[in-house]
Amino acid sequence: MKTAEIILKGGTVVNHDGVGQRDVAITNGKIVGIGHYVKEQAGEVIDCEGLHILPGVVDSQVHLREPGAEHKEDLETGGRAAVQGGVTAVFEMPNTNPLTVTEAALADKVARATNRMHCDFAFYMGGTRDNAHLLGEFERLPGCAGIKVFMGSSTGTLLVEDDDGVATILKNIRRRAAFHSEDEFRLNERKGERIKDDPASHPVWRDAEAARLCTERLLRLAREAGKRIHVLHVSTADEFPLLAAHRDVATVEVTPHHLCFALEDYARLGTLIQMNPPVREARHRLGVWQALQSGLVDVLGSDHAPHTMEEKRKSYPESPSGMPGVQTLVPIMLDYVNKGRLTIERFVDLTSHGPNRIFGMAGKGRIAEGYDADLTIVDLKAKRQITNDWIESRCKWTPYHDMTVTGWPVGTFVRGRRVMWNGDITGPAAGQPVRFIEAL
Repeated sequence: MKTAEIILKGGTVVNHDGVGQRDVAITNGKIVGIGHYVKEQAGEVIDCEGLHILPGVVDSQVHLREPGAEHKEDLETGGRAAVQGGVTAVFEMPNTNPLTVTEAALADKVARATNRMHCDFAFYMGGTRDNAHLLGEFERLPGCAGIKVFMGSSTGTLLVEDDDGVATILKNIRRRAAFHSEDEFRLNERKGERIKDDPASHPVWRDAEAARLCTERLLRLAREAGKRIHVLHVSTADEFPLLAAHRDVATVEVTPHHLCFALEDYARLGTLIQMNPPVREARHRLGVWQALQSGLVDVLGSDHAPHTMEEKRKSYPESPSGMPGVQTLVPIMLDYVNKGRLTIERFVDLTSHGPNRIFGMAGKGRIAEGYDADLTIVDLKAKRQITNDWIESRCKWTPYHDMTVTGWPVGTFVRGRRVMWNGDITGPAAGQPVRFIEAL
């Protein structure tokens, strides 16, 4: 009578079909059925009564620091942080050392991550003037999430700030390319706005106009090239009307920290919330929320970018920008679900269906027969405190330390393997590259 290797029994499934109590049957790492089963139909039954079963959460923007800065993070510790937080796959950024700008550098990252990360993974290839002519081929390489372009300088040396350079990259791509959109020319002009020992001057230097100007330029260039773009970590109320007018070419990412923090939080957290683009005035946070609630925002990315506490304690502006975030994305956003700021269906759209739709992941991002059994299992009623000692990232801190949230990840399944349950990470690691429809 056995019909499945594993049955997740009695949980509330959230997928494109709605929200309802159903069982999920898994065999050979794939979903083989959704419905109602008896215990005798499975080799193993996992009781999910009182829990919500979500499609595996995908964090499509992380920095895992390997190779080159493994003292902050590496692929193994970053993967542990992901699955502890209920994240089943991550897309990692190219500003490592060496930069991910060649076929060999990408292959090296894929080899390092395979069967060493607990979650599945893909890596962005950095777009530069020197490799622009090769990008159409690079996009099709195994494990490539797409092309990433920095129009404003952040961590590392990847930078294409001028219209001609960006246009050359756009001319050569086939898939959707991701952009860090801050105007480098304005950033250079305004460096004098930084005040020593005052991280609250960070959003004065990297002001809203630097983001708006760059996004305006980027949308014009994408329109002229007839290419698709993905604008990362949008942080200003001023950019959303521009993005709304270009929905056919542009998709939109926002981050939990731009939804959670605002200018007044620098007094308490200082450089811990120093990010590029910055945490800004409350009116911009409100603009991000309004865009999320209007359906303009396509995905949530954490922009997980760990530094050691010693590095973050340097006086501003010597302090580096970046904070850990992959492990806290799910609990922070589930707390907002419980507060009524977004629905559980919208959360799933932002973290699973959205990445599936935008990036064209093959067999991931939905709870549906034939898809990978990537599942994030959460207790929406669990009240927990986020603390530094819970953090798996090598940096061992979070700006959300001591925050109490309602809603917690209790289980992470990657291709049918239970990799985290009730805070215990189980091995061995078996992470594999995410496949993409446009690169099959």
